[in-house]
Amino acid sequence: MMKKVAQHQPMEGITVFEVENKIDHLTYLDDMEQIDPTIRLQVEEAFRSYDPATFTEAEVKRALAADPVTPRDFAALLSPAAEPFLEEMAQRARVEKRRFFGDNVYLFTPIYLANYCENYCIYCGFNCHNKIRRAQLDTDQIEAEMAAIAETGLEEILILTGESRNKSTVEYLGEACKIAARYFKNVGLEVYPMNTDEYAYLRECGADYVTVFQETYDPDRYEELHLAGHKRVFPYRLESQERALRGGMRGVAFAALLGLADFRRDAFATGMHAYLLQKKYPHAEISFSCPRLRPIANNDQINPHDVHERQLLQVMCAYRIFLPFAGMTISTREREGFRNNVIDIAATKISAGVSTGIGGHEGEEQGDDQFEIADPRSVDEVVAAIRARGLQPVMNDYVYV
Repeated sequence: MMKKVAQHQPMEGITVFEVENKIDHLTYLDDMEQIDPTIRLQVEEAFRSYDPATFTEAEVKRALAADPVTPRDFAALLSPAAEPFLEEMAQRARVEKRRFFGDNVYLFTPIYLANYCENYCIYCGFNCHNKIRRAQLDTDQIEAEMAAIAETGLEEILILTGESRNKSTVEYLGEACKIAARYFKNVGLEVYPMNTDEYAYLRECGADYVTVFQETYDPDRYEELHLAGHKRVFPYRLESQERALRGGMRGVAFAALLGLADFRRDAFATGMHAYLLQKKYPHAEISFSCPRLRPIANNDQINPHDVHERQLLQVMCAYRIFLPFAGMTISTREREGFRNNVIDIAATKISAGVSTGIGGHEGEEQGDDQFEIADPRSVDEVVAAIRARGLQPVMNDYVYV
């Protein structure tokens, strides 16, 4: 499938190979649906044309005073010139969060059904060449896990798997969604990208929204990091959210994995991707995830060395100011103190009682984790922390009739 040609080391802990691969990272495979590429091309152009170093202090000040905020303002807020204005950005972000979400903070937890994967993404613990304990839950085990999670009071679940269509088939995911819909009011999916008809099927089975990490919007860096598997096809992944909306999903979430490439350019492309899709699909519920690299099994050196907490907060505040109505998730990739603070500033959703291994809610984990978490608190502990800040924990705000 691949031939190693040369090796170099662009960041500590990650070895990258230039490869000759049968899968062209810019060419769709036969089973991949192609849709109108307009939005994808606009996002790619936004990434190419954004130069964070060109913005000035005056442009940042104008952006902080702007209403509404333009894409140019958003670009300024992500630039190095905005770093000295982080306090002002946080204050503006907090105002916008209160305006659209009040004091509410939504809770959920992920459930990992399987860690089999057919991709070779060198920063991910599930990658097909990493020697980890593989497992997959059957329907009885899925039911037991979801029942245990529901006992904590949570009413939203995010279903995850490794990216293996052979192991985690669309039908398997559909059965998981049907089980989840019996226990939870809001069911999310973070699995491999699909075609429109497959998303429509999973919507019928009970799924409400889809999250896809583009990982990086830099096509050259993307090619370096994704050495094999369907995930290697850059444009198909980038169009996932639009196919999900075309399939009837109520909402979609966007993310770049900060630390894989130039985080400012990745954050700008992420924001523009969400902005453009919101304009085309105004009914869609748009949200962001804000993940940074974390250590993985067999490689504890992987970290986002150039993306520190101040930079992460800058990105989150810029998202909030640019798209104030968008949801925003802060995961257990981040430490407790940071998560407690950011739900008062920009984030609207927080995970709790998290296990990134296979199983672990109802009994012992059967398969290894995707990455190491930094905040292992239970649901009750996170609820208490939310209330301690004068905020309102919300398990669900949807009513089905």
